[in-house]
Amino acid sequence: MNPIYPPPQSLQRPIRKRRKPRRKGAIFLAGSSMLAAGLLFVDLHGVKPNAPKSVCQQVIQARSVLSRDELAKLLNVRERSSKSAVQAIVSEPYCKLAPIEIRAGVRADREAYPLAFDPNTWLVVLYEGDEYAGYDFAIRR
Repeated sequence: MNPIYPPPQSLQRPIRKRRKPRRKGAIFLAGSSMLAAGLLFVDLHGVKPNAPKSVCQQVIQARSVLSRDELAKLLNVRERSSKSAVQAIVSEPYCKLAPIEIRAGVRADREAYPLAFDPNTWLVVLYEGDEYAGYDFAIRR
């Protein structure tokens, strides 16, 4: 380079990078991520996720509990099996819950069994007439 001539203009100024315009989607994603992270810290102690929706209507056998073996066998019974197939596996229930209507016009009876290895967790068995219709777990506090 010759010292008499000044350097080209591009060499005199620092090169600036162009700013990319912010995308609304990126802002939304960042905001929703912050909201989700904040919800992790919310105290959900008062919320009972599977709390029984009703209490026992009639106690059948106050000492009845469901063992791990009985639970494992019961979970393998197919839905729409006969009620007697389920009753052959389990003993008398602790109590009967109020009947509910799951499908329109079909009354469903429910029986509750506390688990022997976790007394705060109950297995609720659902019957529609003389058919086994399924089960759910309820956590009592």
